Amino acid sequence: MENLAPAIEAPVDYGVTAEVRAPQNLYALKDKDTFIVADQFGDIAGQGDGLFHNDTRILSFYRLTLGGHAPSLLSAAVAHDNVFFTCNATNQALPYPGGPMGPPGVLHIERKRFLWGERLYERIRCVNYSRDLVLLPMAIEFDADFRDMFEVRGTHRAKRGVKAPPHVDGRRVAYGYTGLDGVDRASFICFSDAPFRLSAHKAEFMFSLQAEGVTELYIEIGAVDGHIPSRERFRDAAARARWDMRARRRHGARLRSSGRLFNEWLGKSRSDLALLTTRMETGPYPYAGIPWFSTAFGRDAIITAWQILWFEPSLAKGVLRYLAAHQAQERSAFRDSAPGKIMHETRKGEMPALGEVPFGRYYGGVDTTPLFVALADAYQARTGDDHLIDELWPALERAMHWIEHDGDSDGDGLIDYARGQDSGLSNQGWKDSEDSVFHIDGRYPSGPIALVEVQGYAFAAYRGMARLAERRDEIGLAALWRQKAERLREKVEMLFWMEERGYYGIAVDGQGQLCRVLSSNPGHLLFCGLPTPERARQVSDQLLSGAFNSGWGLRTLAAGEARFNPISYHNGSVWPHDTALCVMGLSRYGERDGVVKLTADLFETASRMGMRLPELFCGFPRSPGEPPVAYPVACLPQAWAAGSVFMMLQACLGITIDANRGEIILVDPRLPIGIDRLRVEQLRVGSESVDLTFERQGDRVTVHTEGGAPIMIRSKPVWE
Repeated sequence: MENLAPAIEAPVDYGVTAEVRAPQNLYALKDKDTFIVADQFGDIAGQGDGLFHNDTRILSFYRLTLGGHAPSLLSAAVAHDNVFFTCNATNQALPYPGGPMGPPGVLHIERKRFLWGERLYERIRCVNYSRDLVLLPMAIEFDADFRDMFEVRGTHRAKRGVKAPPHVDGRRVAYGYTGLDGVDRASFICFSDAPFRLSAHKAEFMFSLQAEGVTELYIEIGAVDGHIPSRERFRDAAARARWDMRARRRHGARLRSSGRLFNEWLGKSRSDLALLTTRMETGPYPYAGIPWFSTAFGRDAIITAWQILWFEPSLAKGVLRYLAAHQAQERSAFRDSAPGKIMHETRKGEMPALGEVPFGRYYGGVDTTPLFVALADAYQARTGDDHLIDELWPALERAMHWIEHDGDSDGDGLIDYARGQDSGLSNQGWKDSEDSVFHIDGRYPSGPIALVEVQGYAFAAYRGMARLAERRDEIGLAALWRQKAERLREKVEMLFWMEERGYYGIAVDGQGQLCRVLSSNPGHLLFCGLPTPERARQVSDQLLSGAFNSGWGLRTLAAGEARFNPISYHNGSVWPHDTALCVMGLSRYGERDGVVKLTADLFETASRMGMRLPELFCGFPRSPGEPPVAYPVACLPQAWAAGSVFMMLQACLGITIDANRGEIILVDPRLPIGIDRLRVEQLRVGSESVDLTFERQGDRVTVHTEGGAPIMIRSKPVWE
């Protein structure tokens, strides 16, 4: 992801002072290409929050006041299924016209909202719990700035399009904007009740509530005009939104444990994945995260699909088909594209359309192409779906051509990168911030740069294509790709291994010099199965040491290394998906106790963060009684963070499904700490459906099955 820090702009002042609110207290909802981020009051202050449609902010300011004051907050939450946001509040003292102040705390104010049909529906419900008549002066302020997502994130534009004068009509306000790209964009705000005063930026109401009286105001906001809001429209759309979310959550096997909190983590993570998944013509696709990355990313989607592949493979199918359909066909330095390369990111806003930024369809990810091939192989092994591989085969061959030629720009046998233009990403692995790759003394390397984990992905791609080619009876191709995999393995072991540190360096630079830094990247080598068991054990020992293990998860950079900073984006923070990939790598090489312990650490992190893991958090060491430290502008929810629990659980269970043989393989299965029973229901293995029950029996975990697929239980992994 392009790491641009979001700018904090001064809020628009409409007569009430706006407070700056902490990003970790923001609440998000999403439907297709529309999402909203607001604070615990349900308000939008124009500081990275807002209602966005197709990467354009169509609501930049939105605030409710009662008698000129913000209400007093009681609670705020997003429902467990991610459909509704609800704020509960009460009134401060209310002015009576020509009389004394009314008492505070006599009204219950509930703001409930959801998104459906890329439209915001909101109900403001007021209940008078006093024994007297209450006059309630309510005001709602609003604005639409039509800023592109990259503007919101801090990119300066020398020139913008034209914003039309707002159109005010009874109970509706319409905003319009014509971008420099010639596209007309609009925002419509409509109320169920006509305000007694309505201007371009403010709707004012005066409600009279009898004792125990109730009043409701309905609001709809969207990029297209609609009908007058009403209770019936709200209830009908809410039912549709909830039904749709339930349908999305039902895909794949069902997982349930004996632990109530662990089940909450599983359920919330599944809800987050359902929220972020968008239906494309090619199938379901997980958007990366809200707010900065609510769009299709290549690398993120591949890893997210891989995290849940073992129990829900349909997401991987949708990801593979979408990325094949958007594979690069031309060479462009601006977009960092070359024929066969797999997309890094796509955007729909004004700035990408004009070419002010290259991210309309951008290919500056060196790892996405080999990951695409490796996921295709993993998907086939999991499902036995040769038909999809036949459909994808031309795209897979083009991807391999890129890996073998353009991906190795200097002909040294390593997959490398160097951005085509300064507008692109300077670092093009998953750690794509400008300072994430460096030498042991802290200086930055010259390009092209060959990252260690990318060689692992390419190794997996070569081996995967060899296996797929064998299934297609293309024996010569299979032998060639297998040879290339082994040559790459030998080169990595020769060039990246640091004997004196017992670890792999993070990268080889354009001068052939190794960046002799201890990072989490080699954990991905274990995930891909490249190292020998002896070296994998040394890597495992280091990853489990206090230099990497913060007590909440694995740091991206070992403490004590140059540029280590636990508050940084990539140089000492903890990324849940990175921890999960490393843990899966540890499991692949037979580490069991460390896998269980790291799963417990990440579970305890989730329990301190509302059962929702953010994109990343700070890498400070764990201290008794203190929670993990949030990273201030992390995406929440984030797809590969939500998927992490499922990969961690797979690592604990030691489970692999081989659909071609119709087998479930279990290697020394374990259960997470505190979980005595786990049930996996309706796990598909080929044409069979299997239920598995894992139970703790003393120091052992037993497995009971219901269904036709045979189970192979091994005490140790088989390394190839």
